[in-house]
Amino acid sequence: MEKLDYPAYGRELYKTTLANGLKINLLPMPDYHKTYAILTTDFGSVDNTFVIDGQQQTVPNGVAHFLEHKLFEKADHDAFDLFGALGADANAFTSFTQTSYLFSTTAHLHESLDVLLDFVFDPYFTEQTVDKEKGIIGQEIRMYADSPDNRLYMGTLGNLYPEDPVKIDIAGSEDSIAKITPELLYQIHRTFYQPGNMNLFVVGNLEPGRVVEWVQANQTLANWPAAPLPVHTFAPVDPQANDVVPFATLEMPVARPKAMIGLRGISDFESGQERLRFVQAIGMALELLFDDTSENYLRMYNEEVLDDSFGFGLEIERGFHFATFASETNRPEAFADAIIDILRRAPGELDAARDQFEAIKRGQVGRLVTCLDSPEQIANRFSGHLFDQATIFDELASLESITFADLQNAVAQLIVPQRLSAFFVLPEGKQEV
Repeated sequence: MEKLDYPAYGRELYKTTLANGLKINLLPMPDYHKTYAILTTDFGSVDNTFVIDGQQQTVPNGVAHFLEHKLFEKADHDAFDLFGALGADANAFTSFTQTSYLFSTTAHLHESLDVLLDFVFDPYFTEQTVDKEKGIIGQEIRMYADSPDNRLYMGTLGNLYPEDPVKIDIAGSEDSIAKITPELLYQIHRTFYQPGNMNLFVVGNLEPGRVVEWVQANQTLANWPAAPLPVHTFAPVDPQANDVVPFATLEMPVARPKAMIGLRGISDFESGQERLRFVQAIGMALELLFDDTSENYLRMYNEEVLDDSFGFGLEIERGFHFATFASETNRPEAFADAIIDILRRAPGELDAARDQFEAIKRGQVGRLVTCLDSPEQIANRFSGHLFDQATIFDELASLESITFADLQNAVAQLIVPQRLSAFFVLPEGKQEV
């Protein structure tokens, strides 16, 4: 087992890979009562086409999310009930590129880990239970379709990625999930839920050697057969983003218009460390440009172009990344014009705010340091291959080394006017704004 020391923070990370390929990361926090574990497979909603054993396969949209729901239910019990009996709190989520299963507990760590590993690695599906789940997820899809905020977000992604599965809701559609069968779920599970495609991160009150022994014993009993790992094939249809749709609107029963500006990135990073530095540099640059203490924000607020619902950020996943800027506003066109104008002038705007860089950087470091008190934050921030296995401690070291020139370079990579798009959700009967 490999040990990585972080003396500045008084922490040690233990790493190992089992014979079946399961990657394990363990971070002891002996002064804490709680322990948090998250088990992740490198499989998400955009992975509807992939290669396994040299053969390309395509599956219905929403299958990753559907599988996440179904794994908790077994022939004679539900995994949530087992966690509850142990006093553990469990959950799961599916993103564009991963599916994760998690729990937190203050006792019975060994038993809780067994429950986690058993229910994730030992699937149970029948025609009856799958059909029942279609109804449940169908309701969820309809609920999201009625959410103005969700429609605003997905509409923006539809503009930014009009030919790619990024534009499709993670849950899929009622038509796509209707094609899901028990046989398909078993096939997807065999393909993407192999230990070699997964990692386990456990943080909190634990003894690393014992945890590895427990997981090893559990996985030995599972007796996983050797099988080829899947090859992810997702990539944007147009890697240069010439297919971005500049503008679209949607009418819904909302009291006030909602507006979102999307900015699609196309940078191809040579390493996960380079990708991490890009994310951190853009985060600081956007804060300088749009934070609620910035001149830009205060001006737009005073002009009633935006309100305190305004938010912005960069999302980065395996194969794609984009930034969004959104607010409720009675002046959606003015909001779009103002945000786009600031982005077009970003190099000069940043240069004018250069003296605020160190303060912004200290603030970012401070917020990251506060995450060190949270086992959940430490584990959830681990992004595996995306950032070359960087932990929160590696993030801190990277962040502290960022220079103002890094911000300027990252902005030059990301902000290209041709990759900007606006999407409005308007009150019904008010297409003219």
